[in-house]
Amino acid sequence: MLQVKDLHVQIGARTILDGAGLMVAPGDKVGLVGRNGAGKSTMMSVLSGEPAEEVTFEGKIAFKGSFSFLRQAKLMDGHQSSNPLAYVLAARDLTQAEERMKKLQQAMENDPTERNIARFTRAEESYRLAGGYHAESEARRICAGLGITDEQMARPLETLSGGERRRVELAHALFGKDDTLLLDEPSNHLDIDAKAWLMSFLRTFTGGLLIVSHDLELLDTAITRVLHIDRGQMKTYKGTYSQYRTARTADVERRNKLANLQETDINRLKTLADRMRHQTVARARTAKNLDRRVERMRSEQVTRVSGDSSVRFKIPEPPRPGKMVLKTQGLGMAFGENDIFSNLSLELGRSERLLVMGLNGAGKSTLLKALSSTIEPTSGKVQLGMNVSLGYYAQEHEGLHPDEMVIDHLRTVSGFTDQQIRSLLGMFTLSGDIAFQPAGSLSGGEKTKLALAQLAARQHNLLLLDEPTNNLDPVSREGITEALKHWEGTLMIVSHDEEFVQQLSPTHVLTMPEGDYTLWTDNMLDLVALA
Repeated sequence: MLQVKDLHVQIGARTILDGAGLMVAPGDKVGLVGRNGAGKSTMMSVLSGEPAEEVTFEGKIAFKGSFSFLRQAKLMDGHQSSNPLAYVLAARDLTQAEERMKKLQQAMENDPTERNIARFTRAEESYRLAGGYHAESEARRICAGLGITDEQMARPLETLSGGERRRVELAHALFGKDDTLLLDEPSNHLDIDAKAWLMSFLRTFTGGLLIVSHDLELLDTAITRVLHIDRGQMKTYKGTYSQYRTARTADVERRNKLANLQETDINRLKTLADRMRHQTVARARTAKNLDRRVERMRSEQVTRVSGDSSVRFKIPEPPRPGKMVLKTQGLGMAFGENDIFSNLSLELGRSERLLVMGLNGAGKSTLLKALSSTIEPTSGKVQLGMNVSLGYYAQEHEGLHPDEMVIDHLRTVSGFTDQQIRSLLGMFTLSGDIAFQPAGSLSGGEKTKLALAQLAARQHNLLLLDEPTNNLDPVSREGITEALKHWEGTLMIVSHDEEFVQQLSPTHVLTMPEGDYTLWTDNMLDLVALA
């Protein structure tokens, strides 16, 4: 169980939560929602006891029993050389328990005293009750459900793609059998089958669940209560996400109607007081009384709130490149003896839009890294066309520096003045004090916007985008989609977002790892979420 009372959270001078409270009991399934930057991920990190250095907080946070936290950011510190199976099993500390049991067994066999027998018996019973004898099969079942193959299970974690590591992190959290799960965007990098398995798992989970997600289907399936964060305040709504949306819309309309009525009354009384102020002494006293009444009404006035209004992003029109924009010949990539892809040849023309498809682990992200010179291909070559400027968006935000201020990320990639940079950041809804926060303190959605703002500042005409809609709230996703839809440059995209792909209207598709390069047809759309 999780209980939170009077929680105040700040990032620098920016208030994230002001006096929030919540309780997550066994069986509760609670969705934490709000716009990008509202403070969802920051709140989750505070609850877990691992906030960023820039975050300050006070209040009471109490867990009864154990909990597991799935972060948006990649972790696995100290585990990169182990394989996924060992890392998942480590969620219950069973490896250490097994080694201790074996040592006690050996001691008992060498010296079968009552003390040694009792020590082994207790250790063996504890291991058995923790599910130790069935742990590996259960871990493999969870991993298989999340789309982690046997081949991936045997590889070192450091050789896995960002999406593969993310699924291993999720398997680690689910395998732990903790009393409470804190999950931040758990469906990122999951194909349709893995997401269906996750929804089934969460439906039958008997502990407490607090989940941050912009996946509307997952929220509708997995939760029974919604906590909405907006401008430091948190409000509870009962029911599914769809029911919350209906109730939230009614709340906004009711609150704004009340705010309008209050404003009308305040203006009426203020006007009346102004008329009476310079008349008789008695009327002047009445005017002062009206002034005090107006002041009291303003202090109690309901503030207007905005609903999910649309957001408009703009990517500057690119310089015109030559007819051929990107060409590969015999491109191949391998990690040790493991071939990711080989002999890949393609040619991408001006203003074309290429969707890269393939199952998880097929090498989609690796291909984009090789094309962007982030990593060196094992074989073959990459050729850019005349007047081509390539920009790469990495799904793990590798181009961002956690300790560097947001505004400095654009200073280093553009010749813009600070006023121009602030304007560009504002266009990507990174306005106000956010410009002076370290990038590491941003939410996942804000990091996505910062990375895209960097690309916009450099005015590339070829963009390689690896899951650019991950972590974006629905309104921001629509805005980014609309901006890219009307952009005239060349795009190469990896995405599981079916609606995003449909809006961008690809011209070609590349299937990995086979390297099949063909024209896009609309009947391929059903394969996007699967691949």
